[in-house]
Amino acid sequence: MAFALTALASAQTAASSQSDLEKVLDRLDQTAANFHTTEAAFVWNQYQKVVDESDQQKGRVYFRRIDKEIQMAADIAEPDKKYVLFTDNRIELYQPKIDQVTVYNTGKNRADFESFLVLGFGGRGHDLAKSFDVKYMGTENLGGLDTAKLDLVPKSEKVRNNFAHIVLWIDPARGVSVQQQLFEPSGDYRLAKYSEIKINEKIQDSVFKLKTTGKTKTVSPQG
Repeated sequence: MAFALTALASAQTAASSQSDLEKVLDRLDQTAANFHTTEAAFVWNQYQKVVDESDQQKGRVYFRRIDKEIQMAADIAEPDKKYVLFTDNRIELYQPKIDQVTVYNTGKNRADFESFLVLGFGGRGHDLAKSFDVKYMGTENLGGLDTAKLDLVPKSEKVRNNFAHIVLWIDPARGVSVQQQLFEPSGDYRLAKYSEIKINEKIQDSVFKLKTTGKTKTVSPQG
């Protein structure tokens, strides 16, 4: 009898968790259906386990949908001024301090890169299940906001070699991510916190263009 009751309770808990997960994924789907732009302030912390140190970057990030393509621009203000742009199958990093643009072509990996890019920012909730095993981890209060916590494990072994798993904290009211933590197999991780989130407000086209000079050097590690 005790075993049967335990099994029943376990089944009910699993069913409740699945129901809660579906609600979060449905909300993300709703946001994605009406998604045009998102702007937010960010704090990115990169933790390195070997040296037990963290590097922090602060700035603003912008997303917009052009046809079926998601574009991203990040204006990093601290500690050093940098701009990151993701458009047209490539990532461009501009470092004004050395007046150099480094270009990385995503090529065949664009879909993989974009799947990470739109986590909680314009991506459909049920599309997550195509690339990740998704688990509902309950709720957690972040700065007074009750968030839904999701754990994502990449289905692709190639992707798992880079990220063992990812945790998302979703604002269920707006259907956007307010915090993300990406764990590498080494124990290193990146923790991203977002605030001042603006959804579907006008973003100037100039935001998605690098503000280079006439002397800017362009390099590409991939030749």
